[in-house]
Amino acid sequence: MRSDAKPRTSPGQLFIVATPIGNLADITLRAIDTLKRVDLIAAEDTRTSGKLLRHYQIATPMIALHEHNERSVIERIRAQLLDGKHVALISDAGTPLISDPGYPLVRAVREAGLKVVPIPGPSSLTSALCAAGLPTQPLLFLGFLPRSGKARRACLQRMAASDCTSLIFESPHRLLRTLKELAGLCDGQRLCCVAREITKLHEEFRLAPIDEQIAHFSASPARGECVLLLAPGEPDGHTVSDAQILACAEQAEWATLPPAKKARHIARLLNVPKKRVYALLARQSHEHD
Repeated sequence: MRSDAKPRTSPGQLFIVATPIGNLADITLRAIDTLKRVDLIAAEDTRTSGKLLRHYQIATPMIALHEHNERSVIERIRAQLLDGKHVALISDAGTPLISDPGYPLVRAVREAGLKVVPIPGPSSLTSALCAAGLPTQPLLFLGFLPRSGKARRACLQRMAASDCTSLIFESPHRLLRTLKELAGLCDGQRLCCVAREITKLHEEFRLAPIDEQIAHFSASPARGECVLLLAPGEPDGHTVSDAQILACAEQAEWATLPPAKKARHIARLLNVPKKRVYALLARQSHEHD
């Protein structure tokens, strides 16, 4: 790395470095050493990362790499690596690429035959999962939900129907809306955990049924970034009610499909038997005749 006195004859390496998610003490010795020794740090927000670097007296030059400029910066970083320079990628907090920029860069570096080295460390995903009090596997991780539309509805339906623990990242301003939408898709007594301000002064883990979470956060709005974990549903699909299946069937995207195909799509989405969906659709059609 930069401490090498001899000219480089081999390509550099890209280091994926995990940084603290709140508490600045949550960083590994290896991460600090790597950030000090590389030639360049690609940071999601140089202002945010600058606070961490100053805290640990790291003087390595930085370049911004975020969702709006990622593809244009890739070639510059790849050129640095081919020139024998070492580059570290960090996000604003936690492990890069976990709902943060970086995938196109890592893919491009791999395709160029260059080495990518993970420097493991903090992650809000694993921190929330290990302390929530819900099954840790199997896990359905959906990152940040779409803000609106069919894609959002599909993600929420997938969570409600899943026999895995589901985990999403959520803004405090949208948490209550998400809880209410989930309550409309599954039993309000289904357990969920809201993990808030993880590793920070006001860290909070609330494990309670969805209905209780709605009451709590209606009275005391959430502050700080949240991780929401939903307990698994039953694998046989019985936690999905007939009303939920019929509500799904009424969506415009299914309107033009023949009954058998509609039943197949809904059964796959909600993880319920196709025969059950088809029978409900047939009964509803007969009642309307």
